[in-house]
Amino acid sequence: MRKYEQIHSWINFTLDLRRLNPRLWMVLGEVQSKCEHIAGVPLRRETADVLYRLYLAKGVLGTTAIEGNTLSEEEVLNRIQGKLKLPPSKEYLGQEIDNIVEVCNQITERVLKDRAVTLTVEDIKNFNRTVLKNLSLDEGVVPGEIRMHSVGVARYRAVPAEDCEFLLEKLCAWLNDFPIPEHYAHYPIAFGLIKAILAHIYLAWIHPFGDGNGRTARLIEFTLLLGVGVPSAAAHLLSNHYNQTRQEYYRQLDQASRSGGDLLPFMEYAVQGFVDGLKEQLKHIRDQQWDVTWQNYVHEQFKDKNSAADVRRRHLVLDLSRTKDPVPLPKIRQISPRIAESYANKTAKTITRDINILTSMGLVKWTLEGLRAKREIVLAFLPGRVE
Repeated sequence: MRKYEQIHSWINFTLDLRRLNPRLWMVLGEVQSKCEHIAGVPLRRETADVLYRLYLAKGVLGTTAIEGNTLSEEEVLNRIQGKLKLPPSKEYLGQEIDNIVEVCNQITERVLKDRAVTLTVEDIKNFNRTVLKNLSLDEGVVPGEIRMHSVGVARYRAVPAEDCEFLLEKLCAWLNDFPIPEHYAHYPIAFGLIKAILAHIYLAWIHPFGDGNGRTARLIEFTLLLGVGVPSAAAHLLSNHYNQTRQEYYRQLDQASRSGGDLLPFMEYAVQGFVDGLKEQLKHIRDQQWDVTWQNYVHEQFKDKNSAADVRRRHLVLDLSRTKDPVPLPKIRQISPRIAESYANKTAKTITRDINILTSMGLVKWTLEGLRAKREIVLAFLPGRVE
């Protein structure tokens, strides 16, 4: 008997699927469906880039902020884009971000190239090695090397150092041959999410490194999610969820070990957070689809209308639709550079006439706050349903 079996008997790399309640199965099915939806929707290049950078920033921030990184989401996004320079006293915060971005890019390139993920102990060590690169560490902590001493986190005492390598080997073997019942073979993302969450918990229980275990666990999650077909932007959602619910994250991890290895509460917490994140991403995608449909509708209304006045009015309604709030009449000229140029030599009467024509076409509407585009008109094209 190994030493860990005497005090960590719940680390047994098993999962009884019969214990999953019906609600969790339904949410897992929702995860499968939403991931396939996100993966199958064509996006404008600009939207795709923004979505990827935004959730990369959220994921990177999430996995570092839990460990104490104090940079904001905007600062992380700027750092990713090479726009953030920090004073020497705070450069380590930027280095933590750079390290996570580097390993995420490496993982993404590898997974998209190889199409399948086989996780090895050396992979996990490399994750940790990159996570801790160029950072000041406590004495005895060697990036990518198994710890040689006993460690604990809050009330939890990790497995003995002598068992870490053995348990990492067992973890990788279990994940690489994760049991999926044959009749569930068409739901790889749902089971991939289960596997990723369990990998996170087991890595946290083993705690094999002197530092960076949490970040390494979340990178394993990211790898496994990408490997089963989760879209790259969505693969960062768990790290973001853990950060946004940090207190509950720590409580769930603590409870998982104190309960003697009951995995289900943490799974339910993580899966619900993941599907909530997918809903948020789908809202971004729907907003883009709404905008594309609206622009197409506007262009159809101006079909075969190519006079200078018609072009000016088309530009007015399109640029008005990009403003967040209704625009008062005196500020109409200021909504965009091209509108300012179009009306530079025009009188207020011309603006009023153009607005009246657009109103008669049903494209704009006056409110108490000002003029706005009637983008909601295209919602009439949605299938009818009872709300």
